[in-house]
Amino acid sequence: MLLELKDIRKEYDVPSGNETVTVLQDISLKVEQGEAIAVVGPSGSGKSTLLNIIGALDKPTSGIVNFGGKDLSTLNDSDLAKIRNREIGFVFQLHHLLPQCTVLENVLMPTIPLKSENDDGDAENRAKKLLARVGLENHLNYFPAQLSGGEQQRVAVVRALINQPKLILADEPTGSLDQVSAGTLGKLLIELNKEEAVTLIVVTHSIELARLMDKVFTIQNGILKEDKIS
Repeated sequence: MLLELKDIRKEYDVPSGNETVTVLQDISLKVEQGEAIAVVGPSGSGKSTLLNIIGALDKPTSGIVNFGGKDLSTLNDSDLAKIRNREIGFVFQLHHLLPQCTVLENVLMPTIPLKSENDDGDAENRAKKLLARVGLENHLNYFPAQLSGGEQQRVAVVRALINQPKLILADEPTGSLDQVSAGTLGKLLIELNKEEAVTLIVVTHSIELARLMDKVFTIQNGILKEDKIS
């Protein structure tokens, strides 16, 4: 068991009064190492909030997130930052590549905090190997502006994998891509999920992408339930 959510609840205070808005209601979920899971649902249903809580970018109002045998609520900010950098990779709808850095430099960015622990040559070799795996071996010295949208997202996926995380969290990774590029990226995510033995949780509006996953969960009105998509 890599990840277990127990009775996760998330509420926000309404600035204009004494009311609170409940975004997530008593969500429980178990995720095995190596699984690929999709979370679907309408806009505003709490999908991204759930992903942020799983990734230790946000904290639940109540409930427990157990990741890799650790209760995240017991960890300080420094320990949480280490987990986010070493054990979790993030892919967002917008690639967030640094425009002034090359493809290779962007991929190696997450390794900078680990330079005292890892050999720089190993990180660079892994980056080049992964970039070749996604068809970008000839683009190492390109800048993001020289890449297509699909190529930029492939760089973002490699960047998320560079530190050999246990978990990849992808928030609408194909949302800004055309249909062909979205299909290519979706298949690539699943292939890398198997090849790298990395757990994958994807938030998406795309039924086509959700169909590629091992399990599909629907979230609506803050409630999560397992679903089947034909």
